[in-house]
Amino acid sequence: MNQLKSREPGSVTLPGTLSDSLRAELVAFRRDLHMHPELGNQEFRTTAALKARLEAAGLAPKVLPGGTGLLCDIGGRESGRGMLAIRADIDALPIPDVKTVAYRSTVANRAHACGHDVHTTTVLGAGLVLAELDRHGLLPNAVRLIFQPAEEVLPGGAADLVEAGVLDGVGRIIAVHCDPRVDAGKIGLRVGPITSACDRLEVTLDGPGGHTARPHLTTDLVTAAARVATDVPAVLARRVDARSGLSVTWGRIESGHAPNVIPQHAELSGTVRCLDLPTWRDAPDLVHAAIDEVATLHRAKSTVTYVRGVPPVVNAPAIAELLHEAMAARRGPHAIEDTEQSLGGEDFSWYLEHVPGAMARLGVRTPGDTRVRDLHAGDFDVDERCIETGVELFTAAALLDAAPER
Repeated sequence: MNQLKSREPGSVTLPGTLSDSLRAELVAFRRDLHMHPELGNQEFRTTAALKARLEAAGLAPKVLPGGTGLLCDIGGRESGRGMLAIRADIDALPIPDVKTVAYRSTVANRAHACGHDVHTTTVLGAGLVLAELDRHGLLPNAVRLIFQPAEEVLPGGAADLVEAGVLDGVGRIIAVHCDPRVDAGKIGLRVGPITSACDRLEVTLDGPGGHTARPHLTTDLVTAAARVATDVPAVLARRVDARSGLSVTWGRIESGHAPNVIPQHAELSGTVRCLDLPTWRDAPDLVHAAIDEVATLHRAKSTVTYVRGVPPVVNAPAIAELLHEAMAARRGPHAIEDTEQSLGGEDFSWYLEHVPGAMARLGVRTPGDTRVRDLHAGDFDVDERCIETGVELFTAAALLDAAPER
């Protein structure tokens, strides 16, 4: 990442490394969360566990208005640029955990298969370390911890939190997301877009059905649905700049009940993804028009439900630089990898509509492991040494953020 400078390890001395006892406690905390996953806006147990541990450290966390999630400020001093916020998402996914480990999910069809248990634990750990530094007068400026519910629920819990005022007094925000392609002990980082926009699309097609012996007297909805599925992405590919990465991908198509009956109704659902903000803002009109044109060509009446999801996460140069310096100060520049923009969506982007920020990819792969443990898969797991990496990244960022040259 040639826009960012490298700092040799040891060029700045930073407090805030983990003790053996805290390291072990955080691993145990993560495993407890992993065994008790909760879906978006249902994270009551997770919220209670976080609240109890933060209060035990002498802090005063506040439960968010929806009843799940927390906000917790550390330190009373605040620069004129506002607080640095550190965000974690706390919800799980509605999929089964298929691993054979002692900390496997105890809840049927629920799993922390995206690493939110790790995100939560790293921010908790950073909060505990920063609180201790603050007690010794070593935390220069106030820091806000945000434990956010419902990241997996479009348009994402972040939008609700912004509306509730969690960014009041915040000048910058940082976060991590687990990356199974990066080794534990390292992070991936880039300036600019690091994720993509993601919206949801529901389409219904209707028309007079009939006998398959006389398709010319009907609206052949099976064929119409098939053409919408294949032709709409092709039409869009010729109406937007290819560099915008606008992509429509279908996850469900359903129509009909009998082999000799042309149905009167068909449904398709999928996602719309996009690499840049301007095209994302135009996407609803573009997608509506393409679907209507293809459906009309096949004499089907189309109804489109376009659900706004999240814009891309766009890392601000100065905040990406802060994360780069923090990781380099802890572990050296060799612990930082360039990373590409993904087509995955992340509601951290809603915060960045209001304050500058950056997200790093937290390496969770055991070095030398050739297995592929992809996100949103039932066998997803992490090398738990990543927890220490995340905590040290966040604590170093909080300390370096107050440097006079910033």
